[in-house]
Amino acid sequence: MLILAIDTALDACAAAVLDTGTTQLIAQQSQPMKRGHAEALMPLIARVMKASGIAFASLDRIAVTTGPGSFTGLRVGLSAARGIALAANKPVVGLTTLTAYAAPIVARNSEHPVISAIDARHDHVYFQVVSGDGGSLVRPRVAPIEEALDAARFGTPHLVGNAARILADRWPADAPPPVEVDPQAAPDIAWVAWLGAAVSPDTAPARPYYLRAPDAKPQKDPLQKPSQFSAS
Repeated sequence: MLILAIDTALDACAAAVLDTGTTQLIAQQSQPMKRGHAEALMPLIARVMKASGIAFASLDRIAVTTGPGSFTGLRVGLSAARGIALAANKPVVGLTTLTAYAAPIVARNSEHPVISAIDARHDHVYFQVVSGDGGSLVRPRVAPIEEALDAARFGTPHLVGNAARILADRWPADAPPPVEVDPQAAPDIAWVAWLGAAVSPDTAPARPYYLRAPDAKPQKDPLQKPSQFSAS
């Protein structure tokens, strides 16, 4: 299976082409950035596709991160993924950033729980907790940092995500310290691609994964066509 993976949800603009048959990334590129995803993404995808030597028509699937993350960044990546999928007549799947963060740790069959955490500002984080084998312990949510720290009850964790250091710095003194802290600015694009190969378009839709409403309060799905909205 040939998969084009795209991630603009957080502080990177990234794309990669994965060939699951050879278990290799044919091409990949990631640029750290907090803003400017809209201008950077399509040229970046063009470079990755050119380096891969694969035509869009030869792809089997497009995978894209759906959030939580930057509202603007999410719309950039999702719009690009949907547009490419429509033009190439290919399915598109969505993966959450929290799952993409946890995936490489779970793949190592860790014996420790994994807390994926993303900075939601105002002393809050988006987070989820999974066991070392990937079983859900705390479903994805946005919560005060103190609530996320309650996950110490599951044992010595592996912290990952752009808020991993925030949690580590405030970890309860009476709890076993985290076994590892990975303060990654964005998920590894390779794992976005591998997760894209593992899920189904029927159960992993490419639509924004919001855990709280944006400050600007957009329509329920800002990527819907205007004709799909009811008249006011």
